[in-house]
Amino acid sequence: MKLTDNYLTHSELFAQQAITIPKYDTSLVRQNTLDNPEWVHFGGGNLYRCFHAQVAQELLNSGDMTAGIVLVETFGKDMIDDLYHRFDNRSLTVVMKADGTFDRELVASTAESLFAHASRPADVARLRTVFQNPSLKLVTITITEKGYIIKDSSGKLLPKVAADTQAVVKFENMQHTMSQLACLLYERFIGGAAPLAVVSTDNFSHNGDRLKAAILEIADSWLIAGYVTQAFIEYVSLGDKVSFPLSMIDRITPQPNQEIGEELADAGIDDMLPFISTTQGMRLSAFVNTEAVHYLAIEDDFPNGRPALDKASGVLLSNRDTINKADLMKVCTCLNPLHTTLAIFGCLLGFDRIYKEVNDKDLLSLIEQIGFVEGLPVVENPGIIDPVTFMNEVIYQRFANPNIPDTPQRIAADTSQKIGIRFGETLKAYVLAPDKEVQALTFIPLTIAAWCRYLLAVDDQGRPFVVSSDPLLDELQSQLSSVALGDQVDMWPVLAPILSNKRIFGVDLVEIGLSDKISGFFAQLIKGPGSVRRALKETLASHAKVIEK
Repeated sequence: MKLTDNYLTHSELFAQQAITIPKYDTSLVRQNTLDNPEWVHFGGGNLYRCFHAQVAQELLNSGDMTAGIVLVETFGKDMIDDLYHRFDNRSLTVVMKADGTFDRELVASTAESLFAHASRPADVARLRTVFQNPSLKLVTITITEKGYIIKDSSGKLLPKVAADTQAVVKFENMQHTMSQLACLLYERFIGGAAPLAVVSTDNFSHNGDRLKAAILEIADSWLIAGYVTQAFIEYVSLGDKVSFPLSMIDRITPQPNQEIGEELADAGIDDMLPFISTTQGMRLSAFVNTEAVHYLAIEDDFPNGRPALDKASGVLLSNRDTINKADLMKVCTCLNPLHTTLAIFGCLLGFDRIYKEVNDKDLLSLIEQIGFVEGLPVVENPGIIDPVTFMNEVIYQRFANPNIPDTPQRIAADTSQKIGIRFGETLKAYVLAPDKEVQALTFIPLTIAAWCRYLLAVDDQGRPFVVSSDPLLDELQSQLSSVALGDQVDMWPVLAPILSNKRIFGVDLVEIGLSDKISGFFAQLIKGPGSVRRALKETLASHAKVIEK
């Protein structure tokens, strides 16, 4: 059988493979989307396919939505051609449960998929039409943290963004995704100024604020250049017409696993093996593997109305303050910093799976200390999710699930874009709290030191390894180029330029008094082979506290 088979006329084939099928007619949904689009999503990766598309599928099944999602890629041409178009905009979601069983579902809620690029004028024209249609209610985005970066580490606009700010406001002239979004909002403005919610669902705190700030900085440059009016700035900035809700999204979604693809192929489902795309070398798959647990908390601020998102499983709608607390709880304490910690130490210690790290006594104790001991004291309970319950579920059920084929190498990607949010917000909270002392922290400084050690690209056995991709990798490794395993000199002068960079950590670690501790840990971590494990054990033995789970 194929994913592109007509599930309405071949339902028995899907039933034989225990694949849940849509309860709606895709041809009708696609026509409704063509006529009256309501939902656009930027970023067609794995998280979109197993979460946003899944939410839409539930609402289409229940009749609470009648149009599907218009999926847009501004970079991944091959993703559109080799994945979405090849499989008729469908995918197979494989939910991997801790007991070893799988749930499988054919997801067909993506009604259109567009490559929004000057080389595809028809796709650009369609996207313009969608954005000018008053029926459009929301735009959601998953392009990762680095997709929002419009400045380099020194505060200068990236060359592409600088060029965009000086170009006539036309989509084909725009090179950066933030500029493209700003341009599409301008076209909606001049086409009638219909309201719209633009929702970042990327995995970092204050995501809606950061999205709004990036778009407004570009729009303000256009105003100065005389390309747009003050009325457009007000359309984007005042909040009554265009909103930028905060959100918190949570579903661990590793790269598609080869073994799962082979199992699906053995079951007689065609085209299930992961493959490399034709021109861009992307690793793609018609299926996406993910965990059962999932949360999407969104600020309920939709000026043009919204689908019945609250009727979909795992979706929570609330006010801005509550969503901000839920986001900070997850991103800054209860999940993401623990994930990053495991990624850094996992790469240094030679692990290839996250669940194996949770079975390591030292690494389990490390994330318990960071989460329960150092993080929780500055967490505000959002009310809609209990932080202690959530973190217990994360560590002992989700991270420990042996059927989630997630790797520390995947999580370690783009750490320079994540570490300021995943640890910086906690550090800020300690600095501001009258009853807390930031210099008393131990395991967060140890992890920051371990990240600097990781950038040396030498594991704890002294063997070189491939560091995961990162926008600042060349810059950071250049700053550490004088350091070698076995050095026994003062590391503060080498680390100070990195540790004082607020754009990386969100705070100046020198200014708040943590740089000496981090430098000391770094010196321990580079003493020689085995020093990472040794420093970890010694620090746990001397500083670990009894935790209350």
